[in-house]
Amino acid sequence: MICCQFVFEPGEYDEDFYRLDDEIAVYARSLPGFISVHGWFSEDKRYKNAIYFFKDMESVKALAKYPQHLTAKKESSRWYKGYQILISEVTNSYGDGKITYP
Repeated sequence: MICCQFVFEPGEYDEDFYRLDDEIAVYARSLPGFISVHGWFSEDKRYKNAIYFFKDMESVKALAKYPQHLTAKKESSRWYKGYQILISEVTNSYGDGKITYP
């Protein structure tokens, strides 16, 4: 399983942001390897972490090449004060069975 984290400090959003964000989310969910998406804020609410889980790197690469994603990446300074991408492979996941994540 692949975990893609998009950690960012939000700025000002506009109509273009919301349109692209919606299109990217719909596309990501349509990929065969999509598992789930979750979001977290830092304790002080300064940073947000959008966490996408995929079954394979092929789906991650497809999302990375999606034209709307490329546009959003190019225009990111319009909407974010800063960002960091973290991509990792999940080798194990376990719990008590009361929470399913992802």
